[in-house]
Amino acid sequence: MIALTSYKEEELVQGALKAGAIGYLLKNVSADELAKAIHAAYAGRPTLAPEAAEVLIKAATHKDEPDPGLTDRELDILRLMVDGLSNPEIAKKLFVSRSTVKFHVSNVLMKLGATSRTEAVSMALHEKLVK
Repeated sequence: MIALTSYKEEELVQGALKAGAIGYLLKNVSADELAKAIHAAYAGRPTLAPEAAEVLIKAATHKDEPDPGLTDRELDILRLMVDGLSNPEIAKKLFVSRSTVKFHVSNVLMKLGATSRTEAVSMALHEKLVK
């Protein structure tokens, strides 16, 4: 079995491999590359798209680290968001202005790819970005 997808997220790659896939390719693969992957799978040789290999390597080497894209201050803000604090409460606790907190919250949302504070908090808990 070869998994074909347009996504390259860790859960999808690992899920496909755990389900028995011997290869993982993205949907934009050429017909020639797909044929080679099918022949390789038939021969028992694995085939991974470079993007899938990159996702697996990052997952294996960064499992216990917080998101390296977040600064220490952004992680502080995220921890307080997880605790349920509002921007004014975070500002008071960290002795910074509300606009500084708003700036950091925006950066956290952007770096996590979240569309809301709730989604960022959910991702932080799910991915164990904060303790």
